[in-house]
Amino acid sequence: MTLSRATVDEPIVGLTNLLGLDEAGMVGFVESLGQKRFRARQLLKWLYHNDVRQFDDMTDLSKAFRASLREKAEVRLPTVEHAHISTDGTCKWLFKVDGANAVETVFIPTDDRGTLCVSSQVGCALDCSFCATARQGFNRNLSTAEIVAQVYLAAELLRTEAYQQVGFRRITNIVMMGMGEPLANFRNLVPALNLMLDDNAWGLSKRRVTVSTSGIVPAIDRLRESVDCSLAVSLHAPDDDLRNELVPINRKYPIKDLMDACQRYVSRDHKTHIMFEYVMLAGVNDKPEHARALAKLVKSVPCKVNMIPFNPFPGSGYTVSSEDTINRFWDVLNRHRIRALKRRTRGDDIDAACGQLAGDVTDKSRRAAKFVEPRYGETRP
Repeated sequence: MTLSRATVDEPIVGLTNLLGLDEAGMVGFVESLGQKRFRARQLLKWLYHNDVRQFDDMTDLSKAFRASLREKAEVRLPTVEHAHISTDGTCKWLFKVDGANAVETVFIPTDDRGTLCVSSQVGCALDCSFCATARQGFNRNLSTAEIVAQVYLAAELLRTEAYQQVGFRRITNIVMMGMGEPLANFRNLVPALNLMLDDNAWGLSKRRVTVSTSGIVPAIDRLRESVDCSLAVSLHAPDDDLRNELVPINRKYPIKDLMDACQRYVSRDHKTHIMFEYVMLAGVNDKPEHARALAKLVKSVPCKVNMIPFNPFPGSGYTVSSEDTINRFWDVLNRHRIRALKRRTRGDDIDAACGQLAGDVTDKSRRAAKFVEPRYGETRP
C-alpha cells in the first residue's frame, strides 16, 4: 500500500533544531538563553514524553522562556516524500532531508515489538558488494537532528489513522541498520543514541538500541567508551579473502582485528553479546565449510549469528541461498553450539528488506575511486 505525501515543517534559517540536542547539548542551549539547567529536562520531556513540539503548548515554561524559544529554536522534521505499507505490516518511508537527497527508514512490527531501522548517512561509502545502498554512492553524513527526526516522525506517523492496519505500532527497538555506516558518522551518532537511551527522552534499554557496523575497529572501541548500547557486526564471511570481496573495509581492518575489538566490546559487561550478521549468498558464503569456519571464528566471543536471506536488487549479481542450504548451515552452527537465528524476510514487496534500502542520493563519492575513510566524527559537506 502506498500512502500520499505528507506536508511537514520547512527549515527556518538560523534556528537551533532541538532534536539535535541530547541532555548535555540541551543544558548548554537553555543556559545560553539565561535559563536554569532543569529547563533542559523539561524540554526533553515535552518533546519525547508528551510528543509536544509547539512551544506555546509547553505550559510549565514561563512566557518569557517560550518567547525565547520561538526566537531561537525550532523542532524541525523532514518531509515525507513517499510512504509504503507492506502486506506483512512493514512500513517504509522516504524522508527528504535536504533539497537533493532523501533517506529511507523502515518500521518492522511483530506480535510483541516494533523495530525501527534508522539511517545514519545519505548513501554509503563502504561499497559492500551485496548492498543496494552502496550502489547509490555517498553524499554526506546525517546530522544528529536528522537521525533523531526519523524516530520522532515515524512514531508520530504510526499514531495516525492511516496506520491502523499495522499491528504493533509502538517503537520498542531501534537499530542503526538503515542507509550508511553509523560509526563513520560517530560525532552525530552518539548524541542521537544518548536520546534513545535517556530516561528524559525515549528511555529505551541498552539491549533495545543497536548499532550495526561493517567493522571500523577504532570506532568500535570509541563506541564502547562513549555509549552503552548493543552492537551488531556485518561479518558475512569467515575468512579475509572472501570478506575482502564482500566487505571491502576488511582490507583496512581484517577479521583478527575486528574479532579482537568485539572481545573488548563485550568485556565491559558479562551479559553483553555481539550480533554477527551473515547474509546468505548462494554458492558464495553458504557452504558447510563456511559454516564450520564461522563457528570456529566466533566461538570465543559471546554472540549470536543472524542468518539473513539475501534480498535481491537489480544488477546485484547474487542470488539467495535455498532454504535447504540455509537449514544445513544452521545445523552446522548448532552442532558447534553457536546460537544462530534464521531471519524471516520482511517488507521485500516494498523493497524494505535488509540490504534493499536505496533512498534518493546525489552521489559525491565517485564510485570508481578508492574508498577514503572519513575521520571519525567528521561531518562531510
